Amino acid sequence: MNTSDILSLRLYNQQLITNNRFKEPAEIVAWMGAMQSQTLEMAKWAIGVRLPGTTVNDIEDSLNNGRIIRTHILRPTWHFVSAKDIHWMFDLSNPRIKPIYISYCKLIEADEQTIISTYPIIEKTFAGGNHFTKPEIQEILQQHGIKTDDRWLNMIISRAEMEGIICNGKLRGSKQTFTLLHEWVPKKYTLSKEESLERLARRFFTSHSPATVEDFAWWSGLTITECRQALQLIKDDFISEDINGRTFWLKNDFKIPEIKKPSVLLLPPFDEYVVSYKNRSEIVEDVHYNKVMTKNGLFDPTMMLNGEIIGKWKKKTVKKGAQVDLTYFVDTTKKVQALFDKEAKRVEAFYKKE
Repeated sequence: MNTSDILSLRLYNQQLITNNRFKEPAEIVAWMGAMQSQTLEMAKWAIGVRLPGTTVNDIEDSLNNGRIIRTHILRPTWHFVSAKDIHWMFDLSNPRIKPIYISYCKLIEADEQTIISTYPIIEKTFAGGNHFTKPEIQEILQQHGIKTDDRWLNMIISRAEMEGIICNGKLRGSKQTFTLLHEWVPKKYTLSKEESLERLARRFFTSHSPATVEDFAWWSGLTITECRQALQLIKDDFISEDINGRTFWLKNDFKIPEIKKPSVLLLPPFDEYVVSYKNRSEIVEDVHYNKVMTKNGLFDPTMMLNGEIIGKWKKKTVKKGAQVDLTYFVDTTKKVQALFDKEAKRVEAFYKKE
């Protein structure tokens, strides 16, 4: 196997080329395990690009009916996760995420007891299927004499997530709401840690392979020791290949997909194809790296040609929905440019307002 094979397999396994096996947004999210959703409006396209023919309304419907949950999970950042997976994945990742947020509290000198005192208020006020926006939560807490400047409010909400009390609920226009997790997604079963490790590893290495154990550790937020343990649990169904000086894992029945035409994609910022691998040398040349990825962890929307980054793009909000502007980093033939123009139309159609 070579670099081209790695990229082709990743595009195929991430449902970015030649696949039409899934019909619903929640099926895509479940296949991927979890999908980083740092910027909500653009993150909707991360699902849409993998599900041709869908619109932003389809993604929002899945969020509004609770099939897809948006919350902080795995690493301390936003992710989409299937409602069917939220509880076992929360139980697995929470012990590592929670101490991080406790340390954030110390940085802003937030009183731990004050934050804990907000939990009963939240549980009582939210009970009965209520969904509240951040400003509404702020008003509720102020009525109880709780300090709620921006830093405190964000910390209170984040900590309530970390305790499994709330998660994101229905969208209210462009605004995200929060609701009680146990009401929105009742817990139906519990997995052991070993069962959860096996399930998470299988999801990741099926949907993201070829990938390394270091990639899995970065993506999952687990320790290297836990990741190696998880690999041992799935090793009968996976094999390793040494490529480019690294050891990659992939399904033992893999086949290199036959790609008969150029793969042209516009991916949102923080897309799984870009963000979920610790080493990104296969997808971007060093000279272009800082044009789309910064040292402090910000990612721009990327233009992908056959799995490699050749430019970036912007989505502008216009009256009818969206307008896409493209910026190439390399010389590109008019034939390929025409394909990107077509892909831009697909993005615009996804966001089009009726």
